[in-house]
Amino acid sequence: MKDQLAELVDKAAVTDVVHAVFDQVDRKDWDAVRPLFAEEVLADFTSLAGGDPARIPSEALVQGWITGLHPKKQSFHSISNVTVTLDGDRAVADTKGYAYNRLDADLGGGLWEVWGTYRLAMRRSATGWRVDEFTFVALNTRGDDAVRTHAL
Repeated sequence: MKDQLAELVDKAAVTDVVHAVFDQVDRKDWDAVRPLFAEEVLADFTSLAGGDPARIPSEALVQGWITGLHPKKQSFHSISNVTVTLDGDRAVADTKGYAYNRLDADLGGGLWEVWGTYRLAMRRSATGWRVDEFTFVALNTRGDDAVRTHAL
């Protein structure tokens, strides 16, 4: 019973991190986003941008979001069907996702949407679960792709 309870607690904690990543990114609360990640992250957005997955400092990932989700761009991420797999001090959370991005009216108000799957792999640290792999696989997009890449 104790092992089952510990597993449920870990799965809930991992799920909380997943939700916090998307909630804090949409709030543009970068100080709240940073501690959700390990020092380095294997980032894979190749389904959107091409190239290869890359191991980068998590600060580079956050800076990319700061640039790409600037104050004049609204974002809304919705995730569902979070499935957590545990293996000791490692966890993998898989989820379906939808993201909406709209530029403010003074920038033309363009809209871009994407549907896909996310995989967030994590390692338990002394301060809790931290994301060290972040993968997004786009399954469908709609709208103006220039909104996705727009930066101030």
